[in-house]
Amino acid sequence: MPDREIVTTSDRPDLDEQGKAALLPVWPEFIFHDPVSSELIGRAAECFPQYDVRILDDGEVVAGGWGVPLRWNAAAETLPAGYDGALISAVTGHENAVPPDTLCVMAAAVRQDRQGAGLGGQVLTVLQSRATAAGLERMIAPVRPVLKSRYPLTPMANFARWKRGDGAHIDPWIRTHQRLGAVILGAAPRSMVITGTVTEWEEWASMAFPETGRYVVPGGLDLVEIDRERDLGTYAETNLWMRHL
Repeated sequence: MPDREIVTTSDRPDLDEQGKAALLPVWPEFIFHDPVSSELIGRAAECFPQYDVRILDDGEVVAGGWGVPLRWNAAAETLPAGYDGALISAVTGHENAVPPDTLCVMAAAVRQDRQGAGLGGQVLTVLQSRATAAGLERMIAPVRPVLKSRYPLTPMANFARWKRGDGAHIDPWIRTHQRLGAVILGAAPRSMVITGTVTEWEEWASMAFPETGRYVVPGGLDLVEIDRERDLGTYAETNLWMRHL
């Protein structure tokens, strides 16, 4: 059996490059060009290092995830505006000394050759344990379902209802959350908004956009809108709010 260890990135900064090489390929390139994340992720890492975790097997990074603590009154209608909104709420709340009561899981990833072994659920369990130990009352997540990119024309509200013949959700990442007791709260429209020039989008998506229109892009949960006249591509991703605890 491998020797499994839980660390934070602040505990082991020497693992930064290994962690990036192991986990970043899980995500489509355009995800890394969200302007809100680009502006605030460094501040979040400084403010909340205890919620940036990595799982090691025999010293190698095989999974990881991170979250941010924020204030939320547990009413679905007052949820942040998805990923971007949660990040803004957490960082500004911390800087204004607003006491948090909720951990928001921002991302979790498993090295591609180790997927399907329960490591994603372990990341969520570690983060939930840290939230509980810190006195936070609940945990939420703007979930990015792994199969939704196969159905970019389907509204997230519809996808959230899809189940297999055995009654479990069709999406394995949603099932992982549900097995840990999470419930679906609803869609998080415009959870992350990414804009760029047409050339930038062609690089990010590795495809051409010959004319103005809406396009399916690899890894996209929604369509990207290309406006060649304005030299602008806009992608507004819908995630799925889920609540633990």
